[in-house]
Amino acid sequence: MASANLPQGQQSADQSTIRLARRGVMLVLSSPSGAGKGTLSRALLESDRDIDLSISVTTRGRRPSEVDGVHYHFITVPRFEAMKTGAELLESAEVHGNFYGTPVEPVERAIAAGRDVLFDIDWQGAVQVRDRMPEDTVSIFILPPSMGELRQRLLRRAEDASDVIEKRLHNAKYEMRQWTRFDYIVVNDDLNRAFSDVKAILQAERLKRVRRIGAGEFVEGLIASTPT
Repeated sequence: MASANLPQGQQSADQSTIRLARRGVMLVLSSPSGAGKGTLSRALLESDRDIDLSISVTTRGRRPSEVDGVHYHFITVPRFEAMKTGAELLESAEVHGNFYGTPVEPVERAIAAGRDVLFDIDWQGAVQVRDRMPEDTVSIFILPPSMGELRQRLLRRAEDASDVIEKRLHNAKYEMRQWTRFDYIVVNDDLNRAFSDVKAILQAERLKRVRRIGAGEFVEGLIASTPT
């Protein structure tokens, strides 16, 4: 409605959809277990058609709520080792006694085509992704509001035995010390606010000049069409 007061030429530009070709963003979300990266990841995927989930491989057992090929590719330890040896993984890590990794080929294909790729991985994997493809990677570390709330979230999830929950809480203290390795920090004390922060970060990164590979051609077209 605000465009009604703008000059006619600017109204026309605002009302048209101009999509410059761009390189995709590799958006990495990391957090201690229970801090909310899984919930935020699902919300982002449901609300944004331009981002796809990078599905990791893992050697841990499948939880009752998980689907093979949707949440993870559940594989054996020998298969994981073969993928790592064959340089098929963008990143890999051992977390809570299990192995995780990201197949590299689907990621490279997606971002070259202008699709964004979401990584729901731990801090070790995030560091490896950044080291491997630094210009394409944007990393966000999700923090809980308190250790007490983190414990309650793990208990409410009801997917791990009590000894596993205690191990996750113990490891969380070390994991949270890695916050300085990330580009952005989001405290998940309110899910809606945290989600808005993540969306704002992604949108800003999409608009960065270095990713707007179609900008040069667009600007030259503008200059060439300027009335003399």
